[in-house]
Amino acid sequence: MAEHVVIVGSGPAGWSAAIYTARANLKPLCFEGAITEDNRQLGTLPLGQLSLTTEVENYAGFPAGDMSAYLKSSLPEEHSWLADQHHKQGVSGPELMHLMRQQAANFGTRIVTDDIVEVDFNVRPFRLRSSQGEWVEAHSVIIATGARANYLGLPSEDKYKNRGVSACAVCDGALPRFRNKPLVVVGGGDSAVEEADYLSKFASVVYMIHRRDALRASKIMADRALNNKKINIQWNTEVEEVLGEDKAGVTGVKLKSTVGEPSRTLEAAGMFVAIGHTPNTVFLEGKLAMTPKKYLQWTVPFRTNTSVEGVFAAGDVADDYYRQAITAAGSGCQAALDAERWLAGKGL
Repeated sequence: MAEHVVIVGSGPAGWSAAIYTARANLKPLCFEGAITEDNRQLGTLPLGQLSLTTEVENYAGFPAGDMSAYLKSSLPEEHSWLADQHHKQGVSGPELMHLMRQQAANFGTRIVTDDIVEVDFNVRPFRLRSSQGEWVEAHSVIIATGARANYLGLPSEDKYKNRGVSACAVCDGALPRFRNKPLVVVGGGDSAVEEADYLSKFASVVYMIHRRDALRASKIMADRALNNKKINIQWNTEVEEVLGEDKAGVTGVKLKSTVGEPSRTLEAAGMFVAIGHTPNTVFLEGKLAMTPKKYLQWTVPFRTNTSVEGVFAAGDVADDYYRQAITAAGSGCQAALDAERWLAGKGL
């Protein structure tokens, strides 16, 4: 028998969609992703990008405070370690994601820890195949596979992720560890300028590391960086190594010249990588309409509809602009309501 709705993905968008469809008695089936080394390397393990973040200060409803007792009472025993490690400075990424997952499960969401690797949207009901080779049929599908940040690929960068290395200034820039300290932004496009400009509100100085002698950003954005007295552009350089200490995290970066000058180091409390994101849509190529950057296209204004009727997209997989946990969660709610109303209209 075909499922009413299958949700693919398990970040804020996926779990919000699961909560809303479960409360609508649609009995959702959620493929949260597989726990594999490949997924770890790509940053696509279950629970999404937010589970790779430490402090989460900007998700509404979770101010700083001791949540230990709440975590112990809300999560099953196998996740009690989250309460034991709670830092009392606000909810952490893993804590928030486990709470969302548990809330979805409480309402009856069935969860499969596996990836969907193939879809057939040319038949009704739709057919989806997991990495274990199992096929499932669904009347409607919500895609919430997110997008992963692009990194430089340095071992030292990986070592200090969430300990000074970040790919989201809006998420992390206001944290105490970065305030009134020198910071580094890697990149030269519009996104890098936006990150640097935002960070300049908190940092003592922001070093933009760019491998060329001119920014790739649009003129208006480039002028913004050039006219900001707290932004210092390091031309013709690239990061060779992230420097740090086990306790303090990032302490600086080693820079390599692209024009033959000697290597040098910069003192910095954090490095923000702004070289783009990659949506997790490889398994959907040729199946759904995408933007030139491979994000799923919403085909109806202010709705989560995709190019295939009955398939909806939520979160960063269709959003290359906001990329925040709270906006992803909101679009997960939208996708759930869109799917519910579409199913009702079809008498399913």
